[in-house]
Amino acid sequence: MVESFSSIQIRCAPASVRLFLLMLPFLLFRLNQGLLLRPLEMDNFSTSEPDPSPQPFIPFLAPSPLPPFADVNYPKLSGSCALNFSSVSNVMTTTALDCSAAFAPFLANVICCPQLQATLLILLGEFSKNTGFLALDTIHANHCVSDIQKILGSQGANTNLQTVCSIQPSNLTSSSCPVRNVDAFESIVGSSEILAACKKVDSVNECCSQLCQSAILEASQKLAWSDGVLPNMKNDVLSHDQLSSSSRVEDCRNVILRWLASRLDPLSAKQMFRQISNCNINKVCPLVFSNPGKLTKYCGNEIKNRTVCCHSMKKYVSHLQKQSFITNFQALNCAALLGLKLQKINITKNVYSLCQITLKHFSVQVGTQESGCLLPSLPSDVTFDQTTGISFTCDLNDNIAAPWPSSSETPSSCNKTRVNMPALPAATSAEIGLYSCCKKMLLRLVFLLPIMIAILS
Repeated sequence: MVESFSSIQIRCAPASVRLFLLMLPFLLFRLNQGLLLRPLEMDNFSTSEPDPSPQPFIPFLAPSPLPPFADVNYPKLSGSCALNFSSVSNVMTTTALDCSAAFAPFLANVICCPQLQATLLILLGEFSKNTGFLALDTIHANHCVSDIQKILGSQGANTNLQTVCSIQPSNLTSSSCPVRNVDAFESIVGSSEILAACKKVDSVNECCSQLCQSAILEASQKLAWSDGVLPNMKNDVLSHDQLSSSSRVEDCRNVILRWLASRLDPLSAKQMFRQISNCNINKVCPLVFSNPGKLTKYCGNEIKNRTVCCHSMKKYVSHLQKQSFITNFQALNCAALLGLKLQKINITKNVYSLCQITLKHFSVQVGTQESGCLLPSLPSDVTFDQTTGISFTCDLNDNIAAPWPSSSETPSSCNKTRVNMPALPAATSAEIGLYSCCKKMLLRLVFLLPIMIAILS
């Protein structure tokens, strides 16, 4: 029987944190200032020993005593950035929530960084309307990156987003793309075709049809080689992959996205960018796997002791649960990737089925019941409400078995007919969209375990 959300929340408030909850206003303020937060060091997960008993996140029943925008003072800016922040204030507010101080490292891959990247594109799109330029110079880009961080930080965002999302001043320049002027851009590229392909992106079919993405790639190649400079050719042959993957093409792709942002309202542009980025997000597994070699001793060849094997498997998987929230499609990719790694070291039996490992075991665990939280594969945002506090949608109910890979192919979010997708529960009448098959809950998370340990220890 599925528990109600309220019962989950109540059970997730152990006595050990009651005193801690009295300190919430002070701690939230300190979090806002970024004084209690250290950036997540992903490299540690590939070398450190997995913790056999990972501590879960703890949802909190009561609303957050302070809003995420406790610092009401507008920050002191450089005065040297010409970007119009007020024109995209709603997008900036959404970005501050998506990259909230404590959650940013854990939501970076799926929510925070894609939203921050979209914000930068929209800011430059707005900038081009008045200046005719789709890029900043390096000096002004440095000032603008600093100002963007200050504004978002004043609204409750993580104060180290440049590190969390690998944002550099070059993200605001044209870098190696030879075109940065709107007039030059429109003289080279069939702008009407790109706008027609990308004005309304189908959030379900775009990842497969790639209608908008193909138009952007084609235009990026035209811009990249518009000055007649081609990349180094091996044996005088320039492959399609060389043209497509060149850093210059990628730099010109950013210029094109900024131009698209200038032709759409900020909200529409934000939705389009997030939908496109999600196509790439759902193709990969963002988790870092440590060496699974020790599992061979307990799970390799003929498994002699099922209990010992499963204990070792769950101990190994536990280190994945400390890295980041992932989408359901990413969980499929991660399950396939780990399964292939295990098969290469002679673990051929389906240990997922044997040990009852589900897709949720690959994501951050929530609550004392240790239920994994899988984010939707469609774009989503963090929200804030004065009553409920900070919240985001994830699946806590369905326990979908992790599929054991039968070939070297990883799951595709596109061609489901070639992939043995796990069975999904039937949708209820109140649920709509691609992920209506999965019951969703509104998960209120206010503190992360590393912060609690640091305070209570």
